Parts: sequence; C-alpha cells; structure tokens
Amino acid sequence: MTTIHLVRHGETVWHSDARYAGSTDVALTEHGEQQARELVAWAQSAKIDHIVCSDLQRAVLTAAPSALALGLEAQVDPRWREIDFGRAEGLSHEELAEHHAAEFAEFAAHPGHSPLMGGEPGEYGVERAAEALAEIVAERPDAVVLVVAHSTLGRLLLCHLLGIPLDSYRTVFPFMHNGAVTTFTIDSANFAGSGRLLGFNVPAVKKS
Repeated sequence: MTTIHLVRHGETVWHSDARYAGSTDVALTEHGEQQARELVAWAQSAKIDHIVCSDLQRAVLTAAPSALALGLEAQVDPRWREIDFGRAEGLSHEELAEHHAAEFAEFAAHPGHSPLMGGEPGEYGVERAAEALAEIVAERPDAVVLVVAHSTLGRLLLCHLLGIPLDSYRTVFPFMHNGAVTTFTIDSANFAGSGRLLGFNVPAVKKS
C-alpha cells in the first residue's frame, strides 16, 4: 500500500485576487515561501521516502525545503502541473463572471468536463496525473510519498480515486488550502474508485 501526502503549493502573487493561475508560472509570495519552510517539520515527522512535484516554480519551490531537509531529490514531473485554464488565466472570478458570463457559467455547471475558454478539460488533467500516480504506486508499493501539486488538479484526482463524478469536485472539495496536506492510500496501480482518503486539508503547522 502506497501512502500519498498531496500538498498544495504555497501562496502565490495571484492568491489575494483569486486569479486563475493554471499553467502560468506565477511566483510565491513571502508568505508562500514561509509555508514551504513550515512544511519541513511536518515532512520530517511523516517519514517521507520520496518527493514528487509539478514543474511549475510554485510547486518546485514549495517542495525544495523539505527535500533538502530530508536529503532527498524532488522528482519534477510536468504531469502534476495545474489544469491549463486557457484564456481565463490571470483573470479573477469576478472578471470572468462580468466579461465572459456564458463561458464561466458553462464551466461552473460542468467543471470536470467543460474547460474554461480554450483550456484543458479536467478529465484530461486527471488522465495525466493518474498515469503519474500509477507509476509511483508500481515503483514504490510500500512507500510514503510527498506530492506537491495544485488545487484544481488535486481535487479532480481525488474525485477520480474515490469514485466521485468529476463535475462534483468544486462542491465535494470546495478548496485546498496553500501548504495543507491531503493524505490517501492506494493498494494497486489499477486504482480508479479504490482510493482511501485519510485526511483532507490538514494544516502542516498546528496553530496554538
């Protein structure tokens, strides 16, 4: 059984305006960098065997402090990058609702299959992430693996693993916090609908 700790990257410069980043390589804020450093203590206690991250800098830089502290090399895999939101990238929810109402409404009604304005369908993102996950499970059947990736891709993948319709990801899993840990286990590479969710959106640092 492989244990996966899926962590959303730290806060980015587009976070405060809730702008769709997708495949745009936006930078971490100072707070996002702090969230990456705060992840180290949790990673040291979690007995991590292997680290994988998206190739976007916000994920790479979030994974880096934990990899350094554990003496591991983070494997950068573009299959873990965020869903590409097409022409919606850089726009906020409010801007989309005001200037692209029809396209945004279609996406909101069927977010797992109707892409935003020339972007990537959610099911395509799931396909590539599931392929990457299957390789991890096959190569490391008893490992504890940290995967640093993204909110939309992560929620879509959870739906796939748990047998939940992809179009429900925004209601079943409304958000993933930056730097928070979501944990699930997988028994075999043929895992659609067979994942076991152990924790969702768990803070890496417990607030006193």
